[in-house]
Amino acid sequence: MTHKGSMKPVKKKKAEEPELEPLCCCEYIDRNGEKNHVAACLCDCQDLDEGCDRWITCKSLQPETCERIMDTISDRLRIPWLRGAKKVNISIIPPLVLLPVFLHVASWHFLLGVVVLTSLPVLALWYYYLTHRRKEQTLFFLSLGLFSLGYMYYVFLQEVVPKGRVGPVQLAVLTCGLFLILLALHRAKKNPGYLSIPASSDRSLSSSQLECLNRKGQEKTKGFPGADTSGSLNNRTVKDDPKGSSRLPAGSPTKVKEDWCAKCQLVRPARAWHCRICGICVRRMDHHCVWINSCVGESNHQAFILALLIFLLTSVYGITLTLDTICRDRSVFTALFYCPGVYANYSSALSFTCVWYSVIITAGMAYIFLIQLINISYNVTEREVQQALRQKTGRRLLCGLIVDTGQYNRGFLRNWHQFSMLGTRAFHHPAEDIV
Repeated sequence: MTHKGSMKPVKKKKAEEPELEPLCCCEYIDRNGEKNHVAACLCDCQDLDEGCDRWITCKSLQPETCERIMDTISDRLRIPWLRGAKKVNISIIPPLVLLPVFLHVASWHFLLGVVVLTSLPVLALWYYYLTHRRKEQTLFFLSLGLFSLGYMYYVFLQEVVPKGRVGPVQLAVLTCGLFLILLALHRAKKNPGYLSIPASSDRSLSSSQLECLNRKGQEKTKGFPGADTSGSLNNRTVKDDPKGSSRLPAGSPTKVKEDWCAKCQLVRPARAWHCRICGICVRRMDHHCVWINSCVGESNHQAFILALLIFLLTSVYGITLTLDTICRDRSVFTALFYCPGVYANYSSALSFTCVWYSVIITAGMAYIFLIQLINISYNVTEREVQQALRQKTGRRLLCGLIVDTGQYNRGFLRNWHQFSMLGTRAFHHPAEDIV
């Protein structure tokens, strides 16, 4: 017999978990959780085989099959890297390949240049509306913008500078402008003013909290001169969350629901909005810019305007230097439309084509810059302008180019002063507390 005191507890040995082997530079874990190799990117793809068979036999592909093919390609498109191959976003590749090809083809003949340079904006707009309708993030436009800057600068160094008309000071100024653009873009891509999502324990509001917030909102509305209970200071309507809480007048008992975001589970401050592409609420959201693949909000609006301004000045300066080199003894405007002999050699033809490409991009950015200046002067965001146009509210001038909602407009100088103070804690107007 064994005594209880002599019995020792038997410790069970834990099952040793097999350690995962480190990945080599060409291996990766695919979307199915399995180890795969870069060299096997074309293996075992039934959807791609089926798509090729249907394409050869002139049969249509199902949308689900196309999506599976694109998902497979985006998952297998990787580059070797330390501790495993890194995934490459497929949307950054088309500009890197197509832009040089199109520009070189356009420089062969004047008519080819007209066709190519006309089709490029059309293709870009088509892709924009395609991704905008699906509410998807894309690096296509950011890649196109950055690669266009680099490629234009490369053509300038290779084709324009060797002709001897550009001095070292002019080249240094253009180079500094390029670096300033990159710095401003880097600042504009930072946090635009994302609202922090509360912890799960704090996301739901109790009935007492709702009553307290409602009482505070009514007190603010009564205490602000000129504010009425019809919600004139906040007539936003739900666009992103049709199933969420409806927008109600400011004096209603459920006023707190006016700015309750059901997706982020928080109460938004005035002029904040939920971006469906980024999937988060942004403070004083202006719009989602595809050129920086980020929202433009309270914290980066100034950097966005600065990036546009520096780009326009640098682009116009580079265009002027190029036209002065390839079309001598002519004004810039005349050389842009009439430059005889520019297609006589390939170097000047490529430079002239890049000039026209830069002019198209610069004209588009100049329009965006003009709209931004007008909105800042009237203290209105682009989202508020679009909403006013849909609801047919606000004052429209110059065929809708200027839209004054009248909600936050305090005059030209005060509006610009408020814009200059964006992102600082010191400046906060009491009128924007009213929701």
